[in-house]
Amino acid sequence: MLQVDPSKKVHAMTIDVEDYFQVSAFENVIARGDWDRLPLRVADNTNNLLDLFSESDIKATFFILGWVAERCPDLIKRMADDGHEVACHGYGHLRATEQTETEFREDVKKSKTILEEISGKPVLGYRAPSFSINDSNRWVFDTLRDLGFLYSSSTYPVKHDLYGVPSWPRFKYRLENGLIEIPMTTIKLGEKTLPISGGGYFRLFPYPLSRYLLQRFERTETSPGIFYMHPWEIDPDQPKQQNISFKTRFRHYLNLRKHKGRLTKLISDFQWGRMDQVFEITDSV
Repeated sequence: MLQVDPSKKVHAMTIDVEDYFQVSAFENVIARGDWDRLPLRVADNTNNLLDLFSESDIKATFFILGWVAERCPDLIKRMADDGHEVACHGYGHLRATEQTETEFREDVKKSKTILEEISGKPVLGYRAPSFSINDSNRWVFDTLRDLGFLYSSSTYPVKHDLYGVPSWPRFKYRLENGLIEIPMTTIKLGEKTLPISGGGYFRLFPYPLSRYLLQRFERTETSPGIFYMHPWEIDPDQPKQQNISFKTRFRHYLNLRKHKGRLTKLISDFQWGRMDQVFEITDSV
């Protein structure tokens, strides 16, 4: 049972567990066939996050690639043993918009099976790589439900060059098939909808601005919020990629040395928990 301070809202702390070379922005410069030849840094970085969460008595949700779980089973066991939620991020970080229904089903089913066998616990949550669910592939929701997932956190109702459907709901809702979708957190400022869920925005915005926006969200909305990040974001010493655009370089490497310090402040300034507990995930309609 989630232990909370009743005077404070509890938000969901989420980690998308993938290594630096698996991000979508590098897919055209790092071949998948080279992944096993590259230095694997995700275990050390994720263990550093687990240590930080343990010090602050925080439970989080980890959306994990099956590819990572196969190579780092002790990491997955530690998450489960420490009381964190083990959730699915697909197997090989393939965007759902670039897969057929059959390919998507096989990828996600493979990952879910691996995670459940290692953790010994049911995997109920899913997050699409790069929030890759939109109007072109709503069939994903039916596949997820058929595979036994209770919820997804895969949509971002903002305008972005890589993802997002601005007209989609901003808060938790249940689809007709029973699956719960929990969109990434946004805030309304006038007519604009701004992303405040973390990721690159957390590294881009000065920390006082990130804190202010989440505090404003707490005052103006009844829903909990979601924060997300990747283990590589606390790893400023990761190998640098050379053949990438300025925009990609800026987005990926911006303020990596500041991220862990900002995260420590965020943990202290707000109250955090697992997705399934914060959003009270059940299978009842």
